[in-house]
Amino acid sequence: MRVLVTGGAGYVGSLVCRELIHSNHEVRAFDSLLHGGDALTGLYPEDRFSFLAGDIRSADDLNRAVKGIDAVVHLAAIVGDPACARDKSLSLDVNHTAALHLFDAAKNAGSRRFVFASTCSNYGRMTDPEHPVDEQAELRPVSLYAETKVAVEQFLLHQSHNSIEPTVLRFATVYGISPRMRFDLTVNEFTRDLFVHQKLTVFGEQFWRPYVHVRDVARAVRIVLDAPSDLVRGQVFNVGDTRENYTKAMLIDKIQRALPNETRIDRVHRTEDPRDYRVDFTRIKRELNFEITRTVDDGIRELIDALSQGVFTDPFADKHRN
Repeated sequence: MRVLVTGGAGYVGSLVCRELIHSNHEVRAFDSLLHGGDALTGLYPEDRFSFLAGDIRSADDLNRAVKGIDAVVHLAAIVGDPACARDKSLSLDVNHTAALHLFDAAKNAGSRRFVFASTCSNYGRMTDPEHPVDEQAELRPVSLYAETKVAVEQFLLHQSHNSIEPTVLRFATVYGISPRMRFDLTVNEFTRDLFVHQKLTVFGEQFWRPYVHVRDVARAVRIVLDAPSDLVRGQVFNVGDTRENYTKAMLIDKIQRALPNETRIDRVHRTEDPRDYRVDFTRIKRELNFEITRTVDDGIRELIDALSQGVFTDPFADKHRN
């Protein structure tokens, strides 16, 4: 297929582009380059790659982006709670309004598939985190970022699927090395800080989150696009592995065991966290045969290896944060 990847220069998008190209899809990346375009340089030699710079809020840019496209993978967003909190109006425009306009533009252009990147943080704070929630669970967003994702999900899932078929993917918290590296994600940040400083301050170490490697997220997108439409049309899938739910304390223990030097942890106890959830990922495995290829332990090892060999000149640089 001819696939448009919005946010194609991003942490997830740059790997989604590679995954699709290597599966013989033609890829058009679309990005505002807010965080730079370095992640795209390795894609330019690919015959099946093209890039279009533009603003997701611009109707003209969207119409140019979707022209001749069979499927859209919509990743572009103001990502994460801190980034959204900085400018609420911009976040609503980008994450909600622009997503709806993109869907309409893709439908009018004759695109057949629309894959929307959502988040497991939509589940918010569970009443009983000891029991993982599945795709049918109540959504309880507690941040602007999650609220925008839930709103777009509801819009997509209430659309007629006759002309364009939406699929919603709720990603677990992502980690691992990507061409557009981020060190403001929990596993990446904790590993960096403990490797460089041998110390870490952690808040609310008892609260749960699910985790998934960025490469496996890219694989999940490709698997959805390659699946028969009757398996994914109008459906929601959690992306991750049920065994990869951890508390922050569990993550720290894994990192400490992987590091050669002794580290110090300053624990700040909190009895209240707006998010606390464990997630069940049975459905994507059962219905799409998706299985992860990397665990949190694997991700920690690859991060330590890259840091120890100087792959990142300055892992604390602003370009590695959203």
